Amino acid sequence: MKKEMKRTTIYDLATRIGASPSSVSAVLNGTWKKRRISAKLAERVLKLAEEEGYTVNTQASLLRRERSNIIGMIVPKYDNRYFGDIAEKFESMARLRGLVPIVTCTQRNPDLEFDGAKELVSYQVECLISTGATDPDRISDFCQAVGVQSINMDLPGSKAASVISDNFTGAFELTELILSRCEKELGWVGPLRFVGGRLSDHNTAARLDGFLAAQRERGIEVPEEYILVEGYSAKKAEQLLAGFEPNGPTGLFVNSTISLEGVVSWQSGLPDGGKMIRYGCFDWDPFGSFLPGNVGMVEQDVETMLDNVFDLIGSGESTAELIKIPCKMRVFD
Repeated sequence: MKKEMKRTTIYDLATRIGASPSSVSAVLNGTWKKRRISAKLAERVLKLAEEEGYTVNTQASLLRRERSNIIGMIVPKYDNRYFGDIAEKFESMARLRGLVPIVTCTQRNPDLEFDGAKELVSYQVECLISTGATDPDRISDFCQAVGVQSINMDLPGSKAASVISDNFTGAFELTELILSRCEKELGWVGPLRFVGGRLSDHNTAARLDGFLAAQRERGIEVPEEYILVEGYSAKKAEQLLAGFEPNGPTGLFVNSTISLEGVVSWQSGLPDGGKMIRYGCFDWDPFGSFLPGNVGMVEQDVETMLDNVFDLIGSGESTAELIKIPCKMRVFD
């Protein structure tokens, strides 16, 4: 039987170098500068650790420390520019603050969200950020029970602080833009159709309120059948518009770039390529400016949202306040 190789320990490294185990430990956990250990010794320790294949026992290390400096985030999707941008900026901003970020994708599945939260807490996260979670309060209750700070992002909850976009105002301004361009370029004044999202979703509901309010201000009543909200998928958006062949000017409010894929696919199949259609999208993708008929997009201010999230982490606040961040309007010629 093959003899199992003995794992290298901190004590082995200390003996080889001729330093104390505590000094070697400080180098390996990154606190050697605070301990005023020389850079020369730190370099020797790291080089030998690499040569010996030494790896830190993370779980054991965490148990010996008062703080882990680990923060976790769950996100619903990676294949969406908005959520991908959140995950990437979150990791970068966390590292700049000396924190260790862990991100996991949960596919908008409430059970996966909760399992992901439990897994992150098992890694001793000091704070858990639930981004776009379908049931954020369930996660907040769990975090409170185990003494971990929780923060909601993108979708709000009632049991922890929430940082979200000002969806109502962003939708109101986008609706005004679409209507203005329809009137100016097509001589048409509405009503617009609303495509994509779920009414049970806070963001969809807030955007729909802004969409309707902007049209009411112009004396426009929107028929109920113009509200096409049965999910975010591109396929669903295309199906909802299937069979609709406008015989004149038409305007659409598209609720996410995912739904926009379906709208563009539907538009491309129209006899005239949809030349008399104008639309805007509540979401941002640079390619959007090249799409025919697209008059503008709402960009959510991810960096400012995350700045507020990290302020909450630093303060340790646990109140269920709601912080709304203004969006940026991207207007296309």
